[in-house]
Amino acid sequence: MTTQEILTRAAGARRLLAAAGEEEKNRALKAMAQALLAAKGPILAANAQDLDRARGSISEVMLDRLALTEKRIEAMAEGLEQVALLPDPAGRVLERTERPNGLVIEKVSVPMGTVAIIYESRPNVTADAAALCIKSGNVCVLRGGKEAYGSNRAIVDALEQGLEAAGLPRAAVSLVEDTTRASAKELMSANGLVDLLIPRGGAGLIRACVEEATVPCIQTGTGICHIYVDEAANQEMALRILENAKTSRPSVCNAAEVCLVHQAAAEKFLPALYGQLVSARQAAGKQPVELRLCPRALGYIPGTPAGPADFDTEFLDYILAVKVVDSLEEAMGHIAAHSTGHSDAIITEDETAAARFLQGVDSAAVYVNASTRFTDGGEFGLGCEMGISTQKLHARGPMGLRELCSYKYIIRGNGQIR
Repeated sequence: MTTQEILTRAAGARRLLAAAGEEEKNRALKAMAQALLAAKGPILAANAQDLDRARGSISEVMLDRLALTEKRIEAMAEGLEQVALLPDPAGRVLERTERPNGLVIEKVSVPMGTVAIIYESRPNVTADAAALCIKSGNVCVLRGGKEAYGSNRAIVDALEQGLEAAGLPRAAVSLVEDTTRASAKELMSANGLVDLLIPRGGAGLIRACVEEATVPCIQTGTGICHIYVDEAANQEMALRILENAKTSRPSVCNAAEVCLVHQAAAEKFLPALYGQLVSARQAAGKQPVELRLCPRALGYIPGTPAGPADFDTEFLDYILAVKVVDSLEEAMGHIAAHSTGHSDAIITEDETAAARFLQGVDSAAVYVNASTRFTDGGEFGLGCEMGISTQKLHARGPMGLRELCSYKYIIRGNGQIR
């Protein structure tokens, strides 16, 4: 089926989804979850073929993003179940006003319509996007990367079976069959057929969508996330947070890419950081983190001298850029110049410094004494997420159900004229 045919088919399901009630949508989500679990075998077999084709052409950490296991499929199904438990965002009365002339005006939340998602590698996005779209009354058109096509196809086949079993149209969740750049361009210019475009992937994909799309587009994802270790930091806490933020899953957008260290803490902290992320990991047989160090940091520990681009790179790998700064103000200035507005954190026991950081750092998620890895729809109580918006209009941060809705005004009168 061509991309145009898929979009036209999805448009035909749009009104049915918008009219579906909360109970009907929840029933569909539960049936989709059961269908996913029943299709574990075909999904894992398709994923194994995708992995075989991808080996040697993408890095190990990117292979981890592509890989599915029984546990990951179960987590996808659980995500569908969790979304079913959340309140329906569509049909909520956001505001109500009664005018002096007797008109009653209500501002009511409504689905966007057709949401298209262009994404790379991660097959779990397929189920997350479908769950959020169905619960919010939207149809979704999914365009994954060629490296994950088999996995995505098997997942969408299962989700469509669940939709059909619950009495909703299979076209409510569609997968674009063409994985070339041509299909991405079609989605970007599908005016009248795509109401919202969401890119999830690397900087190149996001930039292309933002610059070329003629349909409404939300900028998501690129995460040059900073952790600033203040002079008043609990250094043991800082080490735990940095290890989690950098190594728990380095291939995701909420992983830390830059560590800034106050000069008053550097002499003690940097050797401890080297011990935690390099020496201890080597001794444990784990992949050590490559530290790319500014000239001042190199005075305390060994590592790779940081190049001109290292503080502006989303590594998505076991690499961490490290810089020594003289003050909180310098740290915030560095973040302002180099952050992508995703997630940034301060580690400090100084409440005044924490308050200044929270006010002065203009990112979608700003943390005090916690890992940036929490910037996630599930961790924020949204069930799952459509992506992390790094822009300010319409949606910012993890995008859940409410961010997939617009609103309209409903006006009731009894014969008023102007």
